Amino acid sequence: MSRSRRDSPAFGPFVPAFRYETICPDIRKKRFFITVMSAATIQKLVQRAKQADDIIAQLKAHIEQVKKAAALSVSKPEETRVSAENETLRAKIERLKLTLVLTEIKNGVKQIQLPVKRPKMEAVKTETPGAPTSNVQVKTENVTKETKPKQEKQAKAATTEDKSPDDGKPKGGKGAPTGDGDADRPIDISRLDLRVGKIVDVKKHPDADSLYVEEVDLGEGQTRTIVSGLVKHVTLEEMQGRLAVFMCNLKAAKMRGVMSNGMIMCASSPEKVEILVPPPGAQIGDRVNTKEYPGEPDALLNPKKKIWETIKPDLKTDANKVAAYKGAQLRIEGKGPLVAPTKANTQIS
Repeated sequence: MSRSRRDSPAFGPFVPAFRYETICPDIRKKRFFITVMSAATIQKLVQRAKQADDIIAQLKAHIEQVKKAAALSVSKPEETRVSAENETLRAKIERLKLTLVLTEIKNGVKQIQLPVKRPKMEAVKTETPGAPTSNVQVKTENVTKETKPKQEKQAKAATTEDKSPDDGKPKGGKGAPTGDGDADRPIDISRLDLRVGKIVDVKKHPDADSLYVEEVDLGEGQTRTIVSGLVKHVTLEEMQGRLAVFMCNLKAAKMRGVMSNGMIMCASSPEKVEILVPPPGAQIGDRVNTKEYPGEPDALLNPKKKIWETIKPDLKTDANKVAAYKGAQLRIEGKGPLVAPTKANTQIS
C-alpha cells in the first residue's frame, strides 16, 4: 500500500483510504432497496392523508347536520311560541278594529264601503241560427228585463201590506218581507227576516234586572220595542246607538209585562254573549241573507211550525267568527259578512 502525501508531520499519521463498498460489497443493492421502501412508504402516507381528509370532511358534514338538528330542536318551540303570539295579536287587532267601528258608528261617523272590483260582463250571442255578429246582447240587459216584473210585483205587495191594518207585522220600509210563509217551502235561513237596525234608545226593564228594553229603528218609519236579556253581558253605554242585526218576523210576545217585537242576534255561550256586528258600511234596514239559500222571508213565523226552532241548531259562528247557516255565511250583499267580536264555533240565538 502506498503512502499518502498526508503522511507527514503537517497532516498527521497515515490513514488508509478505503470505500464503503469494500466493507459491504452489496451496499448499492441496499441503497436501492431503501430508496424503493421510501417511495412505497411515501405513497402509503399520501393515501392515508387522503383517507384522513375524507374522514375529516365526513366528520365536518356530520357536525353540520348535528348543528342543524340542534338548531331546529331549539328554534321549533320558539317558532310555535311566535306563531301563537301572532295569532293573539291578530285577534287583538280584529277586536280593536271592531271596537273602533262601533265607536265611530256610535258617534255618528258614517262608514264608507271600499269599492269592490266587479267582474267584466260577458257578451252572449243569440241562439238564432246564422245570426250576424251584431245580434250580440249583454247578459245584464236580459237580467234587467227579467227582474223588472219581479220588482213590480214586490212593490205592489209592499204597497198592499202598508194598507193593511196594524196587526203587529212589520210595515213598509227597506227590507220589508214579502213571503207568505207557505208550508210547502223548505225550512231554512231564507224564512227568517234578518235586518240591520239601530238602537236609538235603551233602558233597563222596570221589573227584570237582567233585561233591556230597546227602541230600534229598522227603517220602517217607526221604532220597534225589543226586549233582550243582555244586562249581564253588555253595558248600557255599549247598547246605546249601536247597529245590530234583528230577527223581525217573530211573533210578538210579552216579556215581564213588556211586548217584544223581535230579537237581537247574538253569539251565545253559557259564559259570554256577544252581539253580532254588521260589516262596515251597513245601513238601517239592510237585509241579511245567504247566496246558498235565496228566498223571501215569511211575513210572520208560525209558532206551530217550529221554523225558528228547526233553523237555530244550524246557525253558528264558524272558525273565523263569521255567522253562518250550515256553513253558508250570513252576509249583507255588497258589504260583507256578520261577525262576532271573539266567539268562534258558537251558537247564534
